[in-house]
Parts: sequence; C-alpha cells; structure tokens
Amino acid sequence: MTAPNAPLLSVEGLGVTYGALVALDAVSWHVNRGEILGIIGPNGAGKSSCYDAVTHMTVRRGRVALDGDDVTAIPASQLAARGLKRAFQQNAFFHDITVAENMLTVMQDRFGTGLLATALMPWREAAARREACEVGRAVLVRFGIPEELHDLRPGNIPYGSQRLLSIALAYGSGARVLMLDEPAAGLGGADMVKLVALLRALRDEGLALVVIEHHMDLIMGVADRIVVLDQGRLLATGTPREIQTDRRVLEAYLGRTA
Repeated sequence: MTAPNAPLLSVEGLGVTYGALVALDAVSWHVNRGEILGIIGPNGAGKSSCYDAVTHMTVRRGRVALDGDDVTAIPASQLAARGLKRAFQQNAFFHDITVAENMLTVMQDRFGTGLLATALMPWREAAARREACEVGRAVLVRFGIPEELHDLRPGNIPYGSQRLLSIALAYGSGARVLMLDEPAAGLGGADMVKLVALLRALRDEGLALVVIEHHMDLIMGVADRIVVLDQGRLLATGTPREIQTDRRVLEAYLGRTA
C-alpha cells in the first residue's frame, strides 16, 4: 500500500509504437487519491494511446504502478479487479436488457455466487441477486440516473443519461482509479452540469479520476492538475491556471502565442 500522500496511480516512461509511428514517447504522470487529472492535447497527440498503454491494451514500454504495486505485467482483464477501471469514448452497454440489468451484469464480481452455489444453495443466489439489485439501483441514482429510467433499455433513455450510464457501468462494483475518455462528448446544458457534479462528487469520495477531454471549459473547471500531450510527448503539466498561461501550450495546442 502507498503512503497517504503517495500517488495512487503512476506511470513512468510510457512508450507506444505502431510500426514506424511513435504514438507515445517516454510519458510519465501520476494521479492521487481524491484528485482529478485532466489529459488534453491536439488530435493525434497520443491521449488514447496513453490510456491503452496504462490499461495494458496495447504493447508498450514503461512502468505502471497502482497503489504502490507494480502492475506493468498484469493483463488488462485483471486490472479492473485491482480497482483500475476505464470508460471509452463511445457509450458502452448491453442494448437488449434494461438499465438496471446492465448494472447488475457488471456487478457480478462482487455479488456472483458461482455455478455450484447456485445449484446447491439457490436461496443464497436469490439473496445475493436481491442485494445486487438494490445496490445497483443505488449506484445508478448516485451516478445521476433517476429511478424512472432503470427499467428501460439504454437506447430508450436520454443521451445524457446514456453517457452517465456508461460511466456507472465502468465504475461497476467500485473503483480506485477511474479513467474516462471524453465523458462530455455530445453533452451540454443540464447534462453538463450533472457530469460536473458527478466528477466532483467522486473526487470528494476519494476516487482518483483521469479524464481525457476536448471540452476546455469542463476540464479547466474540474481538474486539479492537467497533463498536456503533443505529438506523443509530455509537453506540460500543472494546475489549470498554469496550463492556461503556458506559452508552449498556447502555441502547440491553442495555436497562438501568449
């Protein structure tokens, strides 16, 4: 376990190469408990490659540590069980079952009883399912999805609720680090307000969040620190105020000088 003030997730020297293309080159950063780290940069800067590298979804160089443990060699399929979870740019859910059933499905790691227990002790499986349903519905409400939407299929709920559902499903039965890829895509108005409130609430509960986002008002408003990537390299890191006044960022990312 890490010391109280030590990074919860840290990456060192991450590198990703696709043939002759260097998508990520010696990138290092960290995120602490109860912190929102924003990752920004122009298209092609290496942001998604960075996420793929951290979650071991691509061949990469470098080191990844979670809560002080080296997880560099841990397969992507096993990182979620350790508390490192990720949501993708596109909404991700099962279209043919209800919102509540989607939530129940991703909570099987916590509430699943196994085939033998189901066959020999069906009452235990039934009790576990009831508890999972209650907890799952509570998580949905916590993530801003009202009860009247729980028994609908995801395709029949508003788009803003679909975005929140994707985040809730990534969180599942719990997370220590949650990595979000453009959570504000397509959102505005009241939906954006809900997203901002959710991100801040999760941070205040001690979750570490890493957020890729093109919506500058959002990221500058919620991030505690920001990492700027450019052409696969780390260009700058700092508070939102520091990033907004960094000449290198203004030239490379915003396309103008200070």
